[in-house]
Amino acid sequence: MQDLKISKRKPSYPVIPKLHDYLTRYDRNTKIPIFYDDLLRFQGSIVVYDKDDNDTLWIRVYYNEFEREEIDSSLKKVYTILHSDGNEDVLPFLNVDAIDFCTFGNSKPFRVKIRNILNDNFTYFYIKTTDASRIYGLELEHMLSPHNLNFLVYKNTLIEEHISGIPGDEFIKNMLPKCSKSEKAQIAKEFVKFNERCMIRLLGDMRSYNYVIVPTHDFDHVVYKIRAIDFDQQSYEGKFNIYRPQFFKENLKMVELVSESIQKLSIDQYKTEERSILVKRLKSFTARINKLLDCMQHDVISKEDNINLLKTTIFNYTHDVNFKRSKNMGEILKYSLEFITRNYQNVKLENLRSYDED
Repeated sequence: MQDLKISKRKPSYPVIPKLHDYLTRYDRNTKIPIFYDDLLRFQGSIVVYDKDDNDTLWIRVYYNEFEREEIDSSLKKVYTILHSDGNEDVLPFLNVDAIDFCTFGNSKPFRVKIRNILNDNFTYFYIKTTDASRIYGLELEHMLSPHNLNFLVYKNTLIEEHISGIPGDEFIKNMLPKCSKSEKAQIAKEFVKFNERCMIRLLGDMRSYNYVIVPTHDFDHVVYKIRAIDFDQQSYEGKFNIYRPQFFKENLKMVELVSESIQKLSIDQYKTEERSILVKRLKSFTARINKLLDCMQHDVISKEDNINLLKTTIFNYTHDVNFKRSKNMGEILKYSLEFITRNYQNVKLENLRSYDED
């Protein structure tokens, strides 16, 4: 277990024209009536505490009465654009219950709570500053993970839907000890697959508070899934282990759970399963993935030192000369996905040969 150091002040990278065209093609680039900077004009705030009176690192912000009405109206319109393609019929039944601001981390997001006044159902969405690496992370999550993601980009503002689940750190501390032996084994399996997925697609900094555990009741048991919720560290850091959740001290309990619950053969099996599923997703999104990777290869989303360190480490691990020749993070990711695809096809071919011989 390592105490990995994350870049404290990762810069925000602008959206280049090529990425802008990509976002427009796939309906991610949509005009919205409010910008991130508009929400910074709050007049006051109070600290938001959780049910145990712990500081959540969020503050609830307030605006003067002359601006609040316009801000509320704009936020409700953003909600309809995000969830119903701008249909404004529901606007009279929506209320902005709270606007919270987080001063922790790179993105410094606003969290907006929207409530339907007819039935008291509520949901959240987030407003952040635009960052190209975060956008690449969101798109890759949408295509290469088991979960779809809904987000919008307009100029310097990024709108993200809320990803429901129990924060990983809270789950590990309060709920994991209460899980049954079979549930712990299932969670361990999911962590192995989650770890593999993050490594292959170069999603970094998956410490326990940057992912959620999603429990789903299925007949007489609960199925647990793990979902990333923070995409700031997509293809940025140079240390390869930052893309492997198993090496963060915050995930020590999960690593111990894997070693206690799963044998080495099963771990290898789950890694193979995840790679197989990822390759199938790649085939389903071939054209779109290629366009996104083309954007990344023409973009600057990391430092030269990080690129050199990462490509050297992966080359030493894979002995694939393509990594050694990579000039940017886009090329490193492209060759990572190609490497996994080739290996999957080779294994599949070997299996077919074995089947024919039998």
